[in-house]
Amino acid sequence: MLEKMIFGRFIPGDSFIHRLDARAKLIFVFLFIAVVFIANNWITYGILVAFIFLIIRMSRIRLYFLINGLKPVVILIIFTFLLHLFFTREGAIIFEWKFVKIYEEGLRQGIFISIRFFVLVILTSILTLTTTPISITDALETLLNPLKKWKLPVHELALMMSISLRFIPTLMDETDKIMKAQMARGSDMTTGSMKERMNAIVPLLIPLFVSAFKRAEDLATAMEVRGYKGGEGRTRYRKLEWATKDTVIIVTLLILAIVLVYFRS
Repeated sequence: MLEKMIFGRFIPGDSFIHRLDARAKLIFVFLFIAVVFIANNWITYGILVAFIFLIIRMSRIRLYFLINGLKPVVILIIFTFLLHLFFTREGAIIFEWKFVKIYEEGLRQGIFISIRFFVLVILTSILTLTTTPISITDALETLLNPLKKWKLPVHELALMMSISLRFIPTLMDETDKIMKAQMARGSDMTTGSMKERMNAIVPLLIPLFVSAFKRAEDLATAMEVRGYKGGEGRTRYRKLEWATKDTVIIVTLLILAIVLVYFRS
């Protein structure tokens, strides 16, 4: 499962989403997070899901590939759904068995929160799948430029966030290799009680931390050898260019927000 983790990876392509300016995509994602909270009934959540499927279609990324790569997150979504299902005590009782009671509002909230979680995870995954880490860094730095007035290290913050995104799939690959090596030596991490599984994870964490620190040290050495001194005076090989299609995608999101407000309960 770990080797299929897609968050933080980039897939080259020539789709409409790939060609958008990285700044437009970041602004879109940040605004979409706010727009999602407008939805509060079946119609508005249906519109959100349809909109996300349209974005998936425009990115030319297969839905099966997305879902398969987000299995760890899907497990978290199911867990969130079950929490709302069994612990929300509002509305009429729709199922009762001994001490287990499922309420209408618990089912409704569980479905709505799961949909909200799902669309946000899919959208952020599409952002990283269709945007290079360098473009994300440049876009973040450009958008955070006004904060330089308050002496904030904008370039370093953007670079740190970009490196963090890039290290997610790298650490997942490293974890998968270490797990396979431990299992080849007879370690079993998939069976047994919870305590036994936790004890089996300890030998996995130590080499993982050592590998992470080693990669961080190698990266720091490489940056130092190449003369990295911060963002001052640095130029870019590829410059970001805002086009009409970038404005259209932002306007489309604003129209979506208006539609959701109209159909909101």
